[in-house]
Amino acid sequence: MQQSVSVVMPIRNEERHLRAAVERVLGQGYEGDLEILLAVAPSTDRTREIADELAAADPRIRVLDNPVGFTPAGLNVAIRAAHHPVIVRVDGHGELSPHYISTAVRLLEETGAANVGGLMDAQGTTALSEAIAAAYNSKLGLGGGGFHLEETPAGPADTVFLGVFRKDVLEEIGGFDESLHRAQDWELNYRLRTAGHLVYFSPDLRVVYRPRDSYRALLKQFFTTGQWRREVVRRHPDTASLRYLAPPLAVLGIGGGLGAVILGLVLRNRLLTLGLVAPLVYLSFLAAATVTMEATPRARAHLPAVLAVMHMAWGAGFIRGLPDRPDQGR
Repeated sequence: MQQSVSVVMPIRNEERHLRAAVERVLGQGYEGDLEILLAVAPSTDRTREIADELAAADPRIRVLDNPVGFTPAGLNVAIRAAHHPVIVRVDGHGELSPHYISTAVRLLEETGAANVGGLMDAQGTTALSEAIAAAYNSKLGLGGGGFHLEETPAGPADTVFLGVFRKDVLEEIGGFDESLHRAQDWELNYRLRTAGHLVYFSPDLRVVYRPRDSYRALLKQFFTTGQWRREVVRRHPDTASLRYLAPPLAVLGIGGGLGAVILGLVLRNRLLTLGLVAPLVYLSFLAAATVTMEATPRARAHLPAVLAVMHMAWGAGFIRGLPDRPDQGR
């Protein structure tokens, strides 16, 4: 008999995607007992109304309040309310592949892992969102994170996308850290591993992810992510790596180079104009990436701007850090 599972979904402003996400869960045809817990944060669209409509139509769906509003708080609200021993995390704009839940439950049993997860399959619906998806799915975009790449083999991993967890282990390590508004998945998996538990990746698990569809939203997302990634590195210095340090180093190099060029022009110092090398190298990288990355023809025109926004916003956010550390006063 299949293990009983609780699907937890922290949602906020998901009017466009919530129905599809829930339908993918219900369409799994999972043979064990299943419940869906929608932890709804204060929203500015019809997310709450849609969640209530879904719950009214299916007794397996429950709506919970997440008054704090942030993702880790919503996850903890849903996990505490869950009735079953397996926790399946799903986002309001994510769509599970067929047999995702049954495959994940089988892998939990076969590997003894505390968390199993798979690929974040970014897919766009417009030219811009397709370009953003292509950047997500490429080493040239996000630097080669394992769960972004189809060629990543199954096995132990530092982190995975979303995740399917043993509830007792989540309770053992204290759930998600609510002081981390971003990067809470990575930090939780770090705590799982340091506590001696296995985090397991399998490319057989795939979740469709719908990326942002405007440059403004993309810039805000990556700047904020960079800020919170710096906070994770501050708390856990051993997690710093070239992949995370490359964007802020690029921002410093390009900014310093342009500053040197301007100063050189003002002072009529030709030596300082050599600072132009760093921006030119990065522009060459963007040109090469635009040509070599897999993308639809209509998306390719957006790739240089998308990559620049992702890299520069992430790097600037990392350099800026958080204005007030979230652990102060804890």
